[in-house]
Order: sequence, then structure tokens, then C-alpha cells
Amino acid sequence: MKFEYTGRHLEVTPAIKNHVEEHFERIDHLFEREADRAHIIIEVEHGQHRSEIVVKWRNQILTANTTLEDMYKSISMTIDKIDKQALKIKNKVIDKSHKAKKVGEVAPKPIADVAPADTEPRIISTDNYRVKPMTAEEARLMLEDEGSQFFVFRDAHNEKVSVIYKREDGNFGLIQP
Repeated sequence: MKFEYTGRHLEVTPAIKNHVEEHFERIDHLFEREADRAHIIIEVEHGQHRSEIVVKWRNQILTANTTLEDMYKSISMTIDKIDKQALKIKNKVIDKSHKAKKVGEVAPKPIADVAPADTEPRIISTDNYRVKPMTAEEARLMLEDEGSQFFVFRDAHNEKVSVIYKREDGNFGLIQP
């Protein structure tokens, strides 16, 4: 893992670098050499020592910061926070992979007694409605209002049942007995 240090209002000494790297060696087993880099930001402001660590790991960015009066304790606590975040992500990945079901449990079991489906077409009744006398033009308007493909009506001129339907060319066809 590569370490980058930034010191604000103080110089990053080799002792601080050594302290950070020793603490990261303790948690290195979590990262499994997959972490690209860690950026350590250390600053002093109004007598308070603030440490912030940003670690790019897997497709995650882990960040933690702590403000204390002692710089070394601040760094240690920040690294502990990074440790907890990395452990949480790693356990999440492990739990997700362990919850996977085996193919034998997921695959449907064959059914022994399956009757073949009827291949003969059936007549299925859909709508019952009254057929009232009207002209072919009125029937065309009713067909457009309903939005269906055909309309059954009683022709007002000869009192016979007729059917008007939509043709593929956009016109209407009329079937009269």
C-alpha cells in the first residue's frame, strides 16, 4: 500500500510516518494487498490535533477523522475507525456470497404425472350485448369509439344482423347476410 502524507501547520516527521505504517501493518490482513493507497492528512489548529485518513479499497473509499489533544492517539483512533469500516465491508461481501443457494435447491423438481394439454381449439364466450338497429355509418362511429376490431349491429334498413370491421388498409369492411 502506498502512503501519502499531508501536514497542515506542522511537518510530518519520520516518527509519525512510522507510527502510521505500524498501525496499518496490524490491519493489513483485511485489505489483502488490494488497497491502492492511503492518504493521511494531519493538522494542528488551536491546540487540537486532527488526523484524517482516506483509503481507496476495492470500489470503496474509506474515510475517518479524529480530533484530540495528542497526535499519536488521534492517528491510532482514526486507523481503528478505518479498520471497523473495512471489516464491515468485508463481512458484507462474505455474507452475500455465503447466502447463495446451490443449484440443486433452486432448480425446479420434475413433475411425474403431467397430462398433455388439449390441442383442439375451444369456443370461449367473451361479451353479451344487445344488438340495436342503426345505419352502417353509426356502426362505424361506434366501432371507432370502442376501439375493438369489429362491431355487430342490426341494420336499420333491412333489420338483419350485420358486422362492420377494420381492415388492414385503414378502411372498414361490412358483412351483411
